[in-house]
Amino acid sequence: MDPMVPTLDIVIVNWNSGGQLRACLETIARSTAGNYRLGRVIVSDNGSVDGSLDRLDDLDLPLAILRNGANLGFGAACNRAVAMGDGRFLLLLNPDTRLEADTLARSVRYLDDHPETGIVGVRLVDEQGHTHRSCARFPHVRHFVHKILGLDRMVPKLCHGHLMLEWDHLDSRTVDQVMGAYFLMPRALFERLDGFDERFFLYFEDVDFAWRAQASGLPCHFLADAVAFHKGGGTSEQVKPERIFYCLRSRIIYARKHFGWGRAAALTAVTILAEPLSRLMLAVLRGSPSVVMDTIKAYRLLYADLPRILNTPSAGVVDAGLAPGSIRPAGRH
Repeated sequence: MDPMVPTLDIVIVNWNSGGQLRACLETIARSTAGNYRLGRVIVSDNGSVDGSLDRLDDLDLPLAILRNGANLGFGAACNRAVAMGDGRFLLLLNPDTRLEADTLARSVRYLDDHPETGIVGVRLVDEQGHTHRSCARFPHVRHFVHKILGLDRMVPKLCHGHLMLEWDHLDSRTVDQVMGAYFLMPRALFERLDGFDERFFLYFEDVDFAWRAQASGLPCHFLADAVAFHKGGGTSEQVKPERIFYCLRSRIIYARKHFGWGRAAALTAVTILAEPLSRLMLAVLRGSPSVVMDTIKAYRLLYADLPRILNTPSAGVVDAGLAPGSIRPAGRH
């Protein structure tokens, strides 16, 4: 083995992803090698019961399965799996992705040639080949307020959200954040930043990590000429109230960590008092009774968990799990 060729470890967090996991792994097995060596492909399974781990032994991959036994959340499952490898580069990959033959080679080559870059993301497309707008600015309070009030949809040029929807994602550039569905970085960066903050059970852990990476001097780069299919929604679409709940929960945790006490308190108040009304009104106007019920269920979960959220330290990495028996989706994006 050429010692100059970097080793790549891939971590996939799985939670009842069905056939999507195998389809993803098959595309990794078909990937073009050359400028990297595949170290370990680690599936960190959060207590799946759908058989998605069955019959994977025939894949031509250095595959390892980490059975967590319960749903630890996305960040915690990643942190534990990363510790099982030692590759110079590390890719965190969603199970609802499928890679093109040269996706890994192109993105690894870029990262290897640009040591000033911390995280590399690729262009994500749907089944028809349409490009997802997946990059984002670091969110500020105004971005959340625009979204809560619907201003990002009514007057997008004046009140845009943190997602970079105004850009077609057809050219490469440095950005604040790339979506965590394809998150490539040097292992040294992940270890230096102590991995994901496990308070973010689901959502915003990638935003927080990208912020810390940029603060350390290693920003994100979006690579448009490397492409991967991404279904979107992941397995969290199976449990929509919980998906809404975890998004709101992680938003409050992110605000408390990054916005300061006053702005975080204001955003929390808007989230728990004004946003449920705006969500319900929009659902009623659209004639969506299922969305009404999902919203009510999501906010019941949020209100029940609010004391725990507000008592969580605003610094450091701590356990973000809920009470035993809680429904915990770990599919994401």
